[in-house]
Amino acid sequence: MAAEIHSRPQTARPVLLNKIEGHSDAVNTAVLIPKEDGVITVSEDRTIRVWLKRDSGQYWPSIYHTVSSPCSSMSYHHDSRRIFIGQDNGGIVEFLISEDFNKMNHVKTYPAHQNRVSDMVFSLESEWVVSTGHDKSVSWMCTQSGSMLGRHYFTAWASCLQYDHETQHAFVGDHSGQITLLKLERQTYSTITTLKGHEGSIGALWWDPVQRLLFSGASDHSVIMWDIGGRKGRTLLLQGHHERVQTLRYLQLTRQLVSCSADGGIAVWNMDTQREEAPQWLDSDSCQKCEQPFFWNIKQMWDTKTLGLRQHHCRKCGKAVCGKCSSKRSTFPLMGFEFPVRVCDACFDTIKEEDRTPLATFHEGKHNIAHMDMDPSRGLMVTCGSDRIVKIWDMTQVVGCSLATGFSPR
Repeated sequence: MAAEIHSRPQTARPVLLNKIEGHSDAVNTAVLIPKEDGVITVSEDRTIRVWLKRDSGQYWPSIYHTVSSPCSSMSYHHDSRRIFIGQDNGGIVEFLISEDFNKMNHVKTYPAHQNRVSDMVFSLESEWVVSTGHDKSVSWMCTQSGSMLGRHYFTAWASCLQYDHETQHAFVGDHSGQITLLKLERQTYSTITTLKGHEGSIGALWWDPVQRLLFSGASDHSVIMWDIGGRKGRTLLLQGHHERVQTLRYLQLTRQLVSCSADGGIAVWNMDTQREEAPQWLDSDSCQKCEQPFFWNIKQMWDTKTLGLRQHHCRKCGKAVCGKCSSKRSTFPLMGFEFPVRVCDACFDTIKEEDRTPLATFHEGKHNIAHMDMDPSRGLMVTCGSDRIVKIWDMTQVVGCSLATGFSPR
């Protein structure tokens, strides 16, 4: 079922500890069991499995349960050992796991959606299960009565969700690239704001309730940090992935963000540094450096008897420039650009060599990473994806030894 990896390279990178195999279809979610050498997985093959590490060092399933529809998402609450499984048919099934992790009993089935459940959060404080689905809605249901409390519809698939348990605010990302902030109440709700910044569908969200920061990853290969607590609309753009970002975790103790993409890329971003906001792109009918017309500026082209040029934008100052005036490329990690991007010649000359010092490290997971979970107290990470393989990683070399100070994940 699982192969143990013994090699421990000394370089600062994730160390692969174990590979868990045995699923017959894509693994959609995998979570580490706190204080246990165990992993819970749900899969398109309709199975819920609890894997425990044996004396041999390999992981074997102690629970193997099959449900009626492919399992699309999961929310596990360790203190109460309650697990909620979202399904492709729109239903959510609640189970109670025994203390020895060898048995799982059915509790309730919730008719949450009319289509695939994309994400969910269980809140013990309010006894709600909040979920999003491909029926373009977010719903919240009472786990005591099993009844629907409220629902809100979007214009696009609702793809991912984060929930602030204290304030009952829900952040919902959708396939149009927008993030909607809702205040949920019993029987009602209110829309607070809509966050727009991505140019592709939202694939992952992560909310840090301590610093009140929201992180989003999308199919435009980028990550955005939204400073919700600052109330000034401050956003930071992070670009270092070459494929869509599908899962995120922010480590509040070490001020690091871990993001994973569809091509197996694992990025660790240093957020404990003074970063700069990327500028808004400016509009112009001619190059803001040499004043040559762009190709749609018919009047200036006619007056000057010149051919129009393509419009580009400098990533550092945001000005609209032509190709000749932006012939250089540079990294600029302070603005989140970890690989070379277009800058105008004037801005290129202002970037010092120390400004190009990377503020992120990049690693190869060597499989499509659809979901990732971390246990910061042990420095462990689990990844899973469409290749049906679950990988367990030692991240202490990458995210710092301070993880071993007893910090517990939320």
